[in-house]
Amino acid sequence: MSAGNIEISRVPRSKEAARSTYDRLSRWYDLLASGSEDRCIQVGLQRLALMKGEIVLEIGFGTGRSLIALAHAVGPPGKVHGIDISPRMLEIAQARVERAGLSERVQLRCGDGAELVFGPDSFDVVFTSFTLELFDTPEIPTVLCECMRVLRSGGRIGVVAMAKREDPRLAERLYEWAHRQFPTYVDCRPIFVREALKKAGFQILILTELSMWGLPVDVVVARKP
Repeated sequence: MSAGNIEISRVPRSKEAARSTYDRLSRWYDLLASGSEDRCIQVGLQRLALMKGEIVLEIGFGTGRSLIALAHAVGPPGKVHGIDISPRMLEIAQARVERAGLSERVQLRCGDGAELVFGPDSFDVVFTSFTLELFDTPEIPTVLCECMRVLRSGGRIGVVAMAKREDPRLAERLYEWAHRQFPTYVDCRPIFVREALKKAGFQILILTELSMWGLPVDVVVARKP
C-alpha cells in the first residue's frame, strides 16, 4: 500500500504469532492501552452515529471495551457481533459483556478479519479500532474487501487507525524505526487509512484527524455505495 511513492512498512509475523502475542497481553491490555486509545475510540463511536436496531460487526474487539458502547447504542432491537484472533481476549470480552447484562445482544467468536465467516449483506455497520494497521500490507485490501462484502448497501464502516502522513514528523519516524527494528514488540505501524478505504470502493463521509503520543490517528467513517 502506498500514497504516491511512499510505501508503508510490512508486518512480518504470522497469524499464529499474533494470536500468541495477544493471548499473552490480554491480562494487561486494558492497563496498557486504555489511557491512550480510548479517546480516539470514543470519537470513532460518536462519528458512526449508531441508530437503534442496527446490526454491527466489530473486527478486533480485544478485551471488549467498545462492545458495551456499541450494544447500548443499538439498543435491544439491535445486535453486535465481534470477531478477534485471540481466544484469551475473547474470554475477557465475554466476561465483560456478561457482567454488563448484554449477552443476548452481543455474540463473539474467534476468527480472522481477512476471512470473515459471515454472509453477504449481514451488517449495517462495521467498526474497527487500532486493528487494521496490525494486518500485513497485502492483507489490508483483503480485510476491507471482506468488510464491503458483509455490509449491506449503504452500510457504514468506521475505522480508527494510526495514520501515515506524506511528510512524517519526528515521532512518526521514530515509531516506524522501532517497528522495523523490534516488530515483535512494536507490532503495528501507521497506514494510509483514507486511501485504503477509497481503493476498496468506499465513499468517505467523515474524516477526523487526531493524535496519540504525538502520532497521527485518523478516524474515518465511510459508506458502501
